[in-house]
Amino acid sequence: MHGQPQGPTTWQKCEMGAAMGAGVGLTIGFLFGGFSILRGGAGPRGVLPTLSQYMLSSAATFSFFLAIGSVIRNDAQLPPHFEAARLQLTSPMMQSRAEGLTLMKRRWDAERKNEHN
Repeated sequence: MHGQPQGPTTWQKCEMGAAMGAGVGLTIGFLFGGFSILRGGAGPRGVLPTLSQYMLSSAATFSFFLAIGSVIRNDAQLPPHFEAARLQLTSPMMQSRAEGLTLMKRRWDAERKNEHN
């Protein structure tokens, strides 16, 4: 198949979302955990276990939600018959400027043909 390039699979999207969520979660956990330790003390377990708990719980939460969100979000191209139906059902205000300009030119050409006939 030499046609259109293939996008990532659903599993790859899930992995990418989880990896991004883990990075964001570790960073947020480090910031909030560090602030909490500086403000209230490390507690009975010590600094490193407390900070790692903040970071890991934040990373797990962000990974879970970003993995799901990246799978739900779908940037795939629609098949041609679905794209045609979408263009017919959307109002002209919702279409892009280029599509609107093309539509106006077609209508003007049709009006000119009707005037000459």
